[in-house]
Amino acid sequence: MLGVSLAGRTVVMVGAGAVTARRLRRFVADGARIRIVAPEAGTDVRALIAEHDLVWIPRRFRAGDLAGAWLVHTATGDARTDARVAALCERRRMLCVNASDGAHGSARLTAEARSGDVVVGVVSDAAVDPSRAARVRDAVAALLDEGRLPIRRRRRTPLGRVDLVGGGPGPVDLLTVRGRRLLAEADVVVADRLGPVDVLRELDPDVEIVDVGKRPGAHTVPQEEINRIIVERAQAGKRVVRLKGGDPFVFGRGGEEVAACLAAGVPVEVVPGLTSVVSVPQSAGIPVTHRGTAATLHVINGQGEIASASSRAALADPAVTTVILMGVAALPRLVAEALAAGAAPEQPVAVIERGHTPSQRTTRSTLGAVVEDARRAAVTNPAVIVVGDVARAGLLLPDRQLAGDALR
Repeated sequence: MLGVSLAGRTVVMVGAGAVTARRLRRFVADGARIRIVAPEAGTDVRALIAEHDLVWIPRRFRAGDLAGAWLVHTATGDARTDARVAALCERRRMLCVNASDGAHGSARLTAEARSGDVVVGVVSDAAVDPSRAARVRDAVAALLDEGRLPIRRRRRTPLGRVDLVGGGPGPVDLLTVRGRRLLAEADVVVADRLGPVDVLRELDPDVEIVDVGKRPGAHTVPQEEINRIIVERAQAGKRVVRLKGGDPFVFGRGGEEVAACLAAGVPVEVVPGLTSVVSVPQSAGIPVTHRGTAATLHVINGQGEIASASSRAALADPAVTTVILMGVAALPRLVAEALAAGAAPEQPVAVIERGHTPSQRTTRSTLGAVVEDARRAAVTNPAVIVVGDVARAGLLLPDRQLAGDALR
C-alpha cells in the first residue's frame, strides 16, 4: 500500500451520484484538482461543486476526459461504462477506482480514520466485503479517539504547541474525546490536582508530568511560573497539555495562560471541559435550572467578596440559583454578606464535596444554619456550594433516595 498525496494533482471523477458525493469530500480535503464528468449531478455533488468551485463537464464520458489525470474514480451506476473507464485507465497506466466493481479497478480507497495529522487506512486484499474494512476502521477510530494508540510524535519540530484541556469534575470517562486524544499526543502534561489525574497513568513513561496543583494554603507554583513552564516547553518543540479540572475558562485562569502563549508566539488551543458549576450539583441530583423553580444561574468565586449588586440580588432571590466555587474556607464570611444583603435565613443550601467521586457527600441545610452544619459535618474542599430553591431536599426525588446526604 502507498500513501499518495493528491494535493494539486488532477483527479477525474466519472459520475456524480451519491457514491461520488461521499468520496468527493475526501479528494477536496486532500487538495486535489477535481474534474467531474457526468450528464447529471446529484444535489450533494452540485452543492460541493458550488462550494469549492469545482470543474463539472455536464455530458457523457469521453476517452479524452482522462487527459492529465493522476487518479480516476468512476461511479456512474452503469457497470459497462465503469468497466470501459477502468480499461482505458489500464491501457494508459492510470490508477482507477472502479466503484461498481472494485476487483476490476487498479486502486481502492481505504476506509479511513483520522486523529490530528495521523491517518489510518484499512483495506482488504479483495474488494469482496468493503463493510468489513469499515468496521475495522471504526474500531481503530474509537481507539484513536480514546487515546489508546501510540500517536505521539517522535520527531521534534522547532516550535511545539499548547493545548489547554478542561478535564471535567474528575472521572476519566467524563473527559472529552478530544482532550483524551491530545493527552495521548502530549510530550509534557502540566496538571492540577483536581480533574482526571487517573488518566496520567495511561501515558508513556517518558511523558513529563509537571504537578502544579494548588491546595488550600499551599499555592506552591505561582501562575506566572505555570505560564513560563508551558511556554518554555512549547518553545523547545514539545506538545504541551495543560490539564485542568472543570473548564479552563471558568475560574481556571485559562485566559491568562492563553495570553502568555500568544505573547510568546506559541500556538495554543482550548478544549472545553465539563464545569463543576453544573456537573457537581448534578452529581447530587440538583439541577442548576429547573422550570418553575429557577431560570437564572449566578456563579461566584468564593475567594472574593460579594461586592457586586448582581451577586447580592442573586443571593436574596430564591428563584436564582447561586453556585459558589472555592468557598468552603470563606463560608462564614459569605453567609454573613448574603444575610446582610437581604437573603432569607431559610434559603436552601447544599454543599457537595468531592462530586463524581466514590467519597462524594452532600450536606443540605439553610443559609442561616449552614455554617454550623458544615462545621459539624467537617466539610472540606473540594466542594461546590449551591444556594437557592433548587437545593431544597426532595425537589426531584424523596430524600431517602438521594444518596450521600450528610444532613436532611
